[in-house]
Amino acid sequence: MTAFSTLNVLPAAQLDNLNELGYLAMTPVQAAALPAILEGKDVRVQAKTGSGKTAAFGLGLLQQIDAGLFQTQSLVLCPTRELADQVAGELRRLARFLPNTKILTLCGGQPFGAQRDSLQHPPHIIVATPGRLLDHLQKGTVSLDALQTLVMDEADRMLDMGFTDAINEVIRFAPPSRQTLLFSATWPEAIAAISGRVQNNPVTIEIDTVDALPSIEQQFYETSRNGKIPLLQKLLSKHQPASCVVFCNTKIDCQAVCDALEEAGQSALALHGDLEQRDRDQTLVRFANGSARVLVATDVAARGLDIKSLELVVNYELAWDPEVHVHRIGRTARAGNSGLAISLCAPEEAQRANILSEMLQLKLNWMPALGSIAIAPLAAEMATLCIDGGKKAKMRPGDVLGALTGDIGLDGADIGKIAVHPAHVYVAVRQKVANKAWKQLQGGKIKGKTCKVRLLK
Repeated sequence: MTAFSTLNVLPAAQLDNLNELGYLAMTPVQAAALPAILEGKDVRVQAKTGSGKTAAFGLGLLQQIDAGLFQTQSLVLCPTRELADQVAGELRRLARFLPNTKILTLCGGQPFGAQRDSLQHPPHIIVATPGRLLDHLQKGTVSLDALQTLVMDEADRMLDMGFTDAINEVIRFAPPSRQTLLFSATWPEAIAAISGRVQNNPVTIEIDTVDALPSIEQQFYETSRNGKIPLLQKLLSKHQPASCVVFCNTKIDCQAVCDALEEAGQSALALHGDLEQRDRDQTLVRFANGSARVLVATDVAARGLDIKSLELVVNYELAWDPEVHVHRIGRTARAGNSGLAISLCAPEEAQRANILSEMLQLKLNWMPALGSIAIAPLAAEMATLCIDGGKKAKMRPGDVLGALTGDIGLDGADIGKIAVHPAHVYVAVRQKVANKAWKQLQGGKIKGKTCKVRLLK
């Protein structure tokens, strides 16, 4: 275990902040990458999600920020809005020691005008998806003239999603004398090519390669295509996970599986590309705060999903790419925790299973058929209240907590996560008090104002 203090360049205020955040020692990717990043070198890192890479590049770019210079000095490119929000949230936590640091996310699915207005006072750090950032650059609402650090996070997924041209255009707006950090879970030829174009003699670091998954127990079940839903029901009943992600390869299957689980009384939500942005946001909030126990998702939609204690991952269908399989199952072993990953395999997927076994040099653990198991629906412990207002109304978690515990009289133990978004606040409350909280909050006030409240179902 290597302490952050051994780096010798982080200020005492940042070290104190890291201690408060529970960052007591560097992860392998941080220990390997941070010395080079802090020296200003270009770095390319292959590391899986959950390895601590956000803090690795975050600590590096924050070290270069001049809070008194009101220009954009760092840019982080991400493939999805969900990952961008996650990265921006982590950067804000890491930047608590540095007063008046403005961090702004620029992603599609959000009003362009509101983003333009916020850019009247340039942020020190922008976290963005390539397409929306390019829109702003072309319209002149963002300037990268003072950019010192460019980070490409989940670079492989950005290329998979067709962002190559947008990335190349964005880089045209960036000054050549910059530091470029490239992070990717996999390292296909296309990533090596883009590294060669945009980086200058980068330090190469590989952490947690695809065969380094010792803490994940993998189980494989053979079944027919039509037998997958009944088998999934049995597995959920047997393991009773507090939180579980079921991966599907297509949006159609994703929605169909979710509908089947809901019909059987399971607490399930779907996450795929056909959802409106508001519905995607609400789905992620509800799953993260315990208002649903099963999330049925496609790979692209789930990119950036950050659930700290995911007990179970189920591959409803085997991924076409073994590296995608590794990325999926790695979500159940975050930060060194152990986890269980179960894969359902129909006869037509046998070739994919063989390729998986060969590429990962893994003997697949085929399980015997499950016998008779009583189906026990998974009920969510929490429910979610959606309150109109949010950051735009200057609402804070303490305001909402005070209204629920003081005015309404809820026990603090019955209130879970409070997430403040730009236009809404999402509050997790125990199911047993959800209706009471919803009805009484509708007639009450927060910060002296009446609010519109919905109980999400």
